[in-house]
Amino acid sequence: AAETASLEEQLQGWGEVILMTDKVLRWERAWFPLALMSVVSFSFLTIYYLDPSVLSGVSCFVMFLCLADYLVPALAPRIFGSNKWTTEQQQRFHEICSNLVKSRRRIVGWWKRLFTLKEEKPKMYFMTMVFTLAVVAWIGQQVHNLFLTYLIVSFLLLFPGLNQHGIITKYIGMAKREINKLLKHKEKKNE
Repeated sequence: AAETASLEEQLQGWGEVILMTDKVLRWERAWFPLALMSVVSFSFLTIYYLDPSVLSGVSCFVMFLCLADYLVPALAPRIFGSNKWTTEQQQRFHEICSNLVKSRRRIVGWWKRLFTLKEEKPKMYFMTMVFTLAVVAWIGQQVHNLFLTYLIVSFLLLFPGLNQHGIITKYIGMAKREINKLLKHKEKKNE
């Protein structure tokens, strides 16, 4: 609760923008996924066309973040009207901050589990890391860096909407059923 309150305080100037972003990421309107993918595609096509060096790209990205950090808290109340902040919006903002804190804790938890595995089962850790990193290196070799980044960014931005509309649950359920069918078929074959 203390972490959530601290995060809410830190992001207070971004409240309206975060709420609008949340609506877009959860696809509250039918055209939001199309708009989201259009913006992402346009951004990546611009990067592809300009073909900046890594240093220039990182510099421009950080410059954009600095401009947003300076301008958003100043302009958001004028654009969205800060006097319209309702208890419903405050509750949703609290939920978003709480989810961000939970996500951060999950990531830290996975990170700690990884190092626990390293201490308790070093051979398993070594084999898992080598195999995983080899697969990632192979994928990185097969797919162009910018296209791979585009796919990752697109998936991450579409994930909340896919999750909200039950699409991920549906396909995970289908995959589990198919795996169970294969396992049952294999058991019958072994008998």
